[in-house]
Amino acid sequence: MKELMLGNKALARGLYEAGVCFVSSYPGTPSTEITEEIAKYDEVYSEWAPNEKVAMESAFGASLAGRRAFCGQKHVGLNVAADPLFTMSYTGVNAGLVIVVADDAGMHSSQNEQDSRHYAIAAKVPMLEPSDSAEALEFAKIAYEISEQFDTPVILKMCTRIAHSQSLVETHERVVPEKSYEKNIAKYVMMPGNAKKRHPIVEERTKNLIAYAEKTPLNREEIFSDEIGIITSSTCYQYVKEVFGDSVSVLKLGMVNPLPPELIKNFASKVKKLFVVEELDDVIESFVKSLGLEVQGKNILPNIDEFSQNLIAKAFNKEISEGQKLDDEIPPRPPVMCAGCPHRGLFYTLKKNKCTVLGDIGCYTLGAVPPLSTIEMTLCMGASIGATHGFNKMLGKESENKTVAVIGDSTFMHSGMTGLANVAYNQSNSTVIILDNSITGMTGHQQNPTTGFNIKGDPAGKINLEALVKAMGINRVKIVDPYNLKECDEVLKEELKAEEPSVIISRRPCALLKHVKHNPPLKVNTEKCIGCKSCMKIGCPAISMRNGKAVVDSTQCVGCKVCSQLCPKKAFE
Repeated sequence: MKELMLGNKALARGLYEAGVCFVSSYPGTPSTEITEEIAKYDEVYSEWAPNEKVAMESAFGASLAGRRAFCGQKHVGLNVAADPLFTMSYTGVNAGLVIVVADDAGMHSSQNEQDSRHYAIAAKVPMLEPSDSAEALEFAKIAYEISEQFDTPVILKMCTRIAHSQSLVETHERVVPEKSYEKNIAKYVMMPGNAKKRHPIVEERTKNLIAYAEKTPLNREEIFSDEIGIITSSTCYQYVKEVFGDSVSVLKLGMVNPLPPELIKNFASKVKKLFVVEELDDVIESFVKSLGLEVQGKNILPNIDEFSQNLIAKAFNKEISEGQKLDDEIPPRPPVMCAGCPHRGLFYTLKKNKCTVLGDIGCYTLGAVPPLSTIEMTLCMGASIGATHGFNKMLGKESENKTVAVIGDSTFMHSGMTGLANVAYNQSNSTVIILDNSITGMTGHQQNPTTGFNIKGDPAGKINLEALVKAMGINRVKIVDPYNLKECDEVLKEELKAEEPSVIISRRPCALLKHVKHNPPLKVNTEKCIGCKSCMKIGCPAISMRNGKAVVDSTQCVGCKVCSQLCPKKAFE
């Protein structure tokens, strides 16, 4: 059967058809929908793990048990999971183990641009890279075959455009191969004596994988001209075909690690000029140069941001047709916290108290955006607490009574706990605010260990944040409602004055959750409104100014009444 599918959905279908039995991931755009889609198949055990490291270790355990397993994450998530990845390269697998990493060139929803091909090279594991939804499905199945044939985890690299674009795929029936577990201490216990013996096996496997890469149909030549030859992969392949059609020859790489030296040299011999078109780093280009071939790439193309058809056409001095030009400037649409967002009142309080706020990864990162402009640092998942500890240890009293860490409930479970353990153990006088909105908000409302529900929405183990924080050695724990500005202000002042570590839990469900019931929308009494714009200080998208008076958009307002607490004339009714 043929069907139009998003790349992520097609990849999930490929996992299903390949007989995957165990799926463990942590949500991260643009990879999230893969796990959400595979979770719809009741034959597959699926879960959200607290973080990517735990997810990968769990998937390895399932593979060890003899069942095909999968772990998915975005590019920065692979940083978190790098520790088990590198050693899994040594141990190899039992049943097939496929790891998806979704890169985000252009940083649509990420704190950096990162080329995950470097991880495959450094860990010495194969990496496949599909260029459309059909290949996403097919490559997922091939990845399991490679994993079991060569006794290795396999990374399948997606990117934002392939993950979130649609193309036609053909579906097939599910086949579930199983293997039995056999005790093998020399293979799976990576203490130095055993690991030393496994390294030569990894090197031999790489040689075998290179031989495979030379002949696999994953890499293919499309010979149309002897003038120009382009080596490319993934979404760049689609752009090259749209720009050049059949006027150039192309070596399309579906397996990007290890690369096939003989195939590349053979392709180069068929063309007069050789180019590499690849997003971000010059991974393929550097390899081609190491073969002694003359090649162009990053001398005409950038190593930052996403590519496009027009960018490639311009780099090759090709005229862009009128219908493909984008001369009109698109007006900026900066992201803002949603109307009724529970974080808004808390951030307003922090700004009012002139706090130094070290932030974390989540929708609350938007607290850095005007008019709140509160967050002063965001580094990576869980970094807010560790950074606040170091900041306060160095500046002491100068910062302790005005500096806070803010971190979401899901992010706290991901990697904030160890930072708080450090605060409790090494006793910095730090104030940590856990923004508990009862969901993983930034990536689209996934459950986490504090919500009490699993990936399918069924009841699950629920971690009590207050009990957990106290068990970690924090004696001062306060809970506030971020819609109550007076309460937030009083508790914040009290905890900043304390002479010991403290945690404030700002608790209110995300306004977009289906089960959250809202109050009727407010409206402005124009007779009372004096146009002072006090209500505009919170940056609520439901409030605007018209003819010198505040106006509430009733289609957005959820009746949180935070604005009414700021109005000196009580004009919000």
